[in-house]
Amino acid sequence: MTDHSVHHRPDDEVKADVEEELDWTPGIEAAGIGVAVEDGVVTLTGQVGSHAERVQAARPALRVTGVRGLAEELDIRGPSVHTDADIASAVRAALDADASVPSDTVDVQVRDRIVTLTGSAHWYFQRLAAVRDAERVDGVQFVLDRLELTPRPSAPDTEERIRQAFVRNAELDADRIDVAVDGTTVTLTGTARTWAERRQAEIAAWRSPHVTAVEDHVVVGA
Repeated sequence: MTDHSVHHRPDDEVKADVEEELDWTPGIEAAGIGVAVEDGVVTLTGQVGSHAERVQAARPALRVTGVRGLAEELDIRGPSVHTDADIASAVRAALDADASVPSDTVDVQVRDRIVTLTGSAHWYFQRLAAVRDAERVDGVQFVLDRLELTPRPSAPDTEERIRQAFVRNAELDADRIDVAVDGTTVTLTGTARTWAERRQAEIAAWRSPHVTAVEDHVVVGA
């Protein structure tokens, strides 16, 4: 039986490591970001220069061992000089310029600088690319991903193929994460050492050509 026991690190150690990881990451003004940790849950406060920097600030925090959750309460400095129409045009142009995004099936809506992407994509990497393109546009406050994946047939060996993908991935401890497949929906359970490892497992599952949904119930612990 797989051992899914979890051991938590002291909050002060986690806080120190998150602060160091933020300071180590290029493109982030770590001095303007406050870090608080309670029972392994990290809260980031302060101000950043753009939505892209806000998204980027979350990633190093989730890489730290012992982080069990993240509350991102960062504000973007200063009022935006871009109208919703400006932002919509810029996002549309970014999607059209990205060859990995099926821009003809992705729709863009903007209200109060919040971008909503709707429509469909055939592959998860296309959906992810569309979101990241929108996040990088100046003036964007937030991106809502409402894209759906094109329906596809199930396959009897999907579960085994995902397990083998976990084994091949050097960033994953395959023995700690369990996989169950029902049709084209994958459910992940077990434990991961970090949120980054949990994310790697989810991405590996999404890479299957027969998956249209991933339910990630992996618990993050030390």
